Amino acid sequence: MAGRGLPPVLAIDGPSGSGKGTIARRVAQALGWHLLDSGALYRLVGLAGARRGIDPGAAAELAVLARELDIRFEVDPEGSERIVLDGEEVGPELRSEECGRLASAVAALPAVREALLGLQRGFREAPGLVADGRDMGTHVFPDATLKVFLTATVEERANRRYKQLKDKGIDVSLAALSRDIAARDKRDTERSVAPLEPADDARVLDSSHLTIDEVTRIVLDWVSETVADR
Repeated sequence: MAGRGLPPVLAIDGPSGSGKGTIARRVAQALGWHLLDSGALYRLVGLAGARRGIDPGAAAELAVLARELDIRFEVDPEGSERIVLDGEEVGPELRSEECGRLASAVAALPAVREALLGLQRGFREAPGLVADGRDMGTHVFPDATLKVFLTATVEERANRRYKQLKDKGIDVSLAALSRDIAARDKRDTERSVAPLEPADDARVLDSSHLTIDEVTRIVLDWVSETVADR
């Protein structure tokens, strides 16, 4: 339950490819709440580090970089999200598989996670925040009003990603995607700081056999129930 006087937070945690980002954006739009895409922050650190030639394991250098990131989250006239790094729109590049791998590597570094913690918590503003990430309910917002752990099978998550990339004209191997997702799950669950796991008080939702609309409705219903109980 959120602390007294603080805006409510819906924390949506879960593994890569579970649909966290899509559901978070839909729910935030429906509620009129702010949105935090924490995964984008780690992708930004990974991308900025790669552009500066910093090794993805160089914790101290990346932590300094994380504190100094020049980033903006904007919405264009058509309502689409724009992510700006050092004055350049980098949204499409952030969604690449390479940026995903870089993000997973830098997210395992305690110094980087600590450097970004205050930035993430600063997104908590009225009327409320939908926080999308892999440790939103366990580490960043342990007092979140509602915590949802969204998951799906590795096979289903790989199929979703495969379809997304194919629709963009990108040639990719489904088997390779499955291996990459499984490897990412292993890194995220076994890292020493803020490992990927449901919070003790989280509601777990398996979206393997649910549509986006069905998942959105379930989460919105849970928000209504929880906020009404405050």
